[in-house]
Order: sequence, then C-alpha cells, then structure tokens
Amino acid sequence: MGDPELKKELEELDAQIERMRRDSAQMREEIGQSWDAPTDMAERATLLTNVEQQEALIDDLQVRREQILRRMGSA
Repeated sequence: MGDPELKKELEELDAQIERMRRDSAQMREEIGQSWDAPTDMAERATLLTNVEQQEALIDDLQVRREQILRRMGSA
C-alpha cells in the first residue's frame, strides 16, 4: 500500500474516530441526564456497556492509526 492509499485510510480513520468520540460523549451525557429517571438498572447497565464497547473500538482504531503513521514514516 502506497502513501496515497495510507493517507486516505488515515483520513477515513480520523473521521471515524472523531464521529465515534462524539457519539460516545453524547451517550454518556444522555446516561448522566437520565440517571434519576425511572430506568431499569439492567437497561442502564446495557447502555454503559455499549458506551464502553464503543470506546474500546475507538482504542483499536487509534492503534490502527498509529500503525499507519509508522508505515508512512518509514516509507
């Protein structure tokens, strides 16, 4: 994979990471705002698990981003 392809993949990853970070922040805010709402504890736990899974995926994408940057630096 050449530099143009790596650069395109990097741009796509950056956009995806940014979008997912915004989504995670919004989900956490919504969970916080509804903390006293009459919500089932199991439902709340599921929502938190979903946010944590999304944040783990963001971490994986960050690792991929760093790998691409290293490849671009050594090319």
